Amino acid sequence: MENTTIKSGYAFPAQLPTYSPQHWFTFLFRFNQTDTIRKLYPMIILICIYSGLVAYLEMEVWQLTEKSYVRNISVMHSLLGFVISFLLVFRTNTAYERWWDGRRLWSQQVQHSRNLAIKLAAMLPDDAKERGYFRILIPAYASALLRHLNKKVPDQGNEMDALPGDLQVQLDYEKHIPNQYVGLMHQYLQNMFREGRLQWGQVLFVNPELQAFTEICASCERIRYTPIPRSYSSFLKKFIFIYIMTLPFGYVFNLGYFIIPIVAFVFYVLASLELIAEEIEDPFGGDDNDLPLLRIVQGIKSQVEEVL
Repeated sequence: MENTTIKSGYAFPAQLPTYSPQHWFTFLFRFNQTDTIRKLYPMIILICIYSGLVAYLEMEVWQLTEKSYVRNISVMHSLLGFVISFLLVFRTNTAYERWWDGRRLWSQQVQHSRNLAIKLAAMLPDDAKERGYFRILIPAYASALLRHLNKKVPDQGNEMDALPGDLQVQLDYEKHIPNQYVGLMHQYLQNMFREGRLQWGQVLFVNPELQAFTEICASCERIRYTPIPRSYSSFLKKFIFIYIMTLPFGYVFNLGYFIIPIVAFVFYVLASLELIAEEIEDPFGGDDNDLPLLRIVQGIKSQVEEVL
């Protein structure tokens, strides 16, 4: 997947990965950057060594027979298999719901930005200086929202510098930047109403879009600053660890040294589900599977400039 690199070398997904789910061989034999095996292979090697050591001790050193009580450990795995599967499915579904909510909110941001530009283009004369103001400020809000959600994205400069001198306003970067942008748009609409260049009905006509901006920001903040409860994630990791560490003891009687690849594969499946959930639960980051927010912001900018 292509990345777009901006200042400080920070890489942001330029677009969502394009692929066909019907290409089985591509998925089976090609390992891209998002494949969890790239992150897990050191642990998989250690698990293989550990499983081989347990099998060697039980069969060669301790010489345990099938009558040993150690064999009954497999009963525990049979009982807890459903529990760990349920917890992982719930974990993955919760993370994906957060990812999809983020994509839906930014889709609404694109929609409301486009609608606001269209309404302003219909209300403002072609020679109105405020056209240039809103042409810059609407995409500037989307850019500010992006940096508000991801502090790792460097500041690309003050977009207000591109405005004419009589329209420039100094922002307070110690405060909530997206709210300041919305407040400035409200302020200029009110000024135009007081000067008689807009009617009150026209001001009310564009108000739903500006209100939607703040609502989208609040919803994105809910996702960004409300992580999955730490106790749940911690418990699930410990559960997977104990489940895998005890797996060779009971099944080595039936599988022998074949327990090595079996345990490694089980660990790969369980740990991969947890890693996928960790990556997509914060859709506003810079991981490969996160939302292509920079591309969305650039799309808003180009669409607004076309209209205004």
